[in-house]
Amino acid sequence: AHRRAQKSSSCCDRTMPAAANQYREAEQTEKAYQKQDAVFIGRKRQLAKRSKKGMRYVRNVGLGFKTPKTAVEGSYVDKKCPFTGNVSIRGRILKGMVISTKMKRTIVIRRDYLNWCGKYRRFEKRHKNMSVHCSPCFENVKEGDIVTVGQCRPLTKTVRFNVLSHEPAVNQSLNVKKVFRVF
Repeated sequence: AHRRAQKSSSCCDRTMPAAANQYREAEQTEKAYQKQDAVFIGRKRQLAKRSKKGMRYVRNVGLGFKTPKTAVEGSYVDKKCPFTGNVSIRGRILKGMVISTKMKRTIVIRRDYLNWCGKYRRFEKRHKNMSVHCSPCFENVKEGDIVTVGQCRPLTKTVRFNVLSHEPAVNQSLNVKKVFRVF
């Protein structure tokens, strides 16, 4: 009876280490376990000061862009996010109007520009659509909004840019897909 009591007490009285209590688990919406690559969950002892927010990898992308509050306080995991993932912003910084948000974490933006036509000595209107990665830290991105995007490494076959800031649309009554707007 004494041995049985010892075995049951040793296996049932295990407590989680202090670091594990501090770790806040990410939103588990995928089949694979979602965790940030830069944060080690299985740490046995406490090395740094305890924080109430928990362990989360967040960084500043630079170039004058502030890290959104939802990136710092949120619990999402996105390896392609410029604020919490493994993507560096380098190269071009562009602006465009959102025309589609139907894909998961990817939006389509429209960039309008004028092209000089020498034969008629006039400018002609042209546009290009770009697929852009939109991190979950930018909530409520809708059609007609203006986003600033930064160039990064190729994330997919068509995506080479990442959303850095978001400005809500002023006038929702316009037909987003046909409006010509130069930034």
